[in-house]
Amino acid sequence: MSDAVHFRVEHRDGAARAGVLETPHGPVATPAFMPVGTRGTVRTLDARDLGEAGAAMVLANTYHLMLRPGAETVASLGGLHRFMAWEGPILTDSGGYQVLSLHPRVDEDGVAFRSTYDGAAVRLTPEGAVTVQEILGPDIAMMLDVPVALPAPLPEARRAMERTLRWAERARRAHRRPDQALFGIVQGGTDPGLRAESAAATAALGFPGFGIGGLAVGESPEERRGALEAALGALPPDRVRYLMGLGDTEGVLDAVGQGCDLFDCVWPTRLARHGKVLSRLGDFSVRRAEATRERGPIDAACPCLTCRRYSVGYLRHLRVTGEMLGHRLLSIHNLTYTLAVLEGARRAVAAGAFDAYRDAVRGERGTRGRRGPLP
Repeated sequence: MSDAVHFRVEHRDGAARAGVLETPHGPVATPAFMPVGTRGTVRTLDARDLGEAGAAMVLANTYHLMLRPGAETVASLGGLHRFMAWEGPILTDSGGYQVLSLHPRVDEDGVAFRSTYDGAAVRLTPEGAVTVQEILGPDIAMMLDVPVALPAPLPEARRAMERTLRWAERARRAHRRPDQALFGIVQGGTDPGLRAESAAATAALGFPGFGIGGLAVGESPEERRGALEAALGALPPDRVRYLMGLGDTEGVLDAVGQGCDLFDCVWPTRLARHGKVLSRLGDFSVRRAEATRERGPIDAACPCLTCRRYSVGYLRHLRVTGEMLGHRLLSIHNLTYTLAVLEGARRAVAAGAFDAYRDAVRGERGTRGRRGPLP
């Protein structure tokens, strides 16, 4: 097991956990949400914005960084932390999500992509993904896995799960960097039996932490809960559990209640770029006509820069005129809100009141008032 990261559970409330993930670049109190900086940046935000929003750890993507500007270039500029001017922990996704989004050719050896930038042939193997991430230098690297689009026929989900297990063994053997942890990934679609089998076999390889991949891609909440229950039941309780790609309030709180510790998603910032706001009083769009003359902030109780300084009417103006400042301000708010939900969950678990907290968040968001659902 890697000495690069250590995880301890400090409080339990049912299956929900509050803990601390110790990394070479500092601790992360869990449950925690990681803003997504795919190409080494969370769009329109800098490191100071992220810190002020409450982020402790961020995510970047191996596939994109290996293409632009290249892992060796990042290393020559001081490694990923200095490159991004981010002093806290960083986790890099291996490129496994691109197996879903880019539809590459997958064989037993690895994945053959066409570059999204210039169309050049790109080959990524389990060993190669480890090597690229060792060059980039994040605190936590993820193994290359094989997710499947859902719904998936059981034989297809099994083939992808078994290949992911074989790739996990190869990645584990290839990993050498002592100041970096390599996490395994559990697959298996929405089938509880496959999830339990994958989790038990991945746990047996001795990874210091585990991602749960292939969810939050269109399955129902009930299917996700069943898959998570099976996977979490087969993972060691003293290791961190990272549910990959989930970021909506209700989904994240459900997963915390089941025992997940880490989350990431483009949801808060992607919505912001479309003028959509996440709020404790209900989500809404600043594009709505009634926002034109609204003098108040998104949420008077929110401490973010956006809510301290700017009216909803001004935010609508920025969105309808296409000003980049609007993207930045809404991203700051949406991330501040999302990170605060997880901070509240940590406090609630420590107080033994997680269920009440989750119900209160849901109830308050259900009020919505005059602000309707996202269009």
